[in-house]
Amino acid sequence: HLGIFDIPLMSNLPELVYLAPTNVEEYFAMLDWSIEQTKYPVAIRMPCNGMIHTSLEVDKDYSNLNKYKIMQKGSEVAILALGDFYQLGEKTADYIEKETGKKPTLINPRYITGLDKELLCELSKTHTKIITLEDGILDGGFGQKIASFYGSSSVKVYNFGLKKEFLDRYNPSDVLKENHLTPEQIAQDIK
Repeated sequence: HLGIFDIPLMSNLPELVYLAPTNVEEYFAMLDWSIEQTKYPVAIRMPCNGMIHTSLEVDKDYSNLNKYKIMQKGSEVAILALGDFYQLGEKTADYIEKETGKKPTLINPRYITGLDKELLCELSKTHTKIITLEDGILDGGFGQKIASFYGSSSVKVYNFGLKKEFLDRYNPSDVLKENHLTPEQIAQDIK
């Protein structure tokens, strides 16, 4: 699927597994798994961030649902960078480390339709700030589910995504700046 309104729409359908690949290899692994398994209906977000490849090994089996993948361990700040915004998460983590001297944790959630509650509980023991990044509207999206999970805790959640509006013939870099979706803006917003 391609669009900015899909996450709130599709992530709330019962039994649907909605996946967000971050690179070409992960996309094809998710596609192969979705075709070979017969237990769940599966939707996969279409990557729109270019032909990004990885030399890292990607998982081939996604049947252990809602298990996020820690890509970089850090402390205090955790960045959950979904799908196309994973590379923005990498840049933001680098920028925060450069500015503060502290390495953030970087996570590839992979699953849009569920929460990795075990991992989120573990993060709350060593992290005070959680940043969510999603290539879609914030209202009803992935980040709001994370914020709801941490609602009564002392963990502060910062959701970054797009405002609810129709976009037509737009410059992507202008839209990112308008929505505070550059590493510099994100780092400034969480200070």
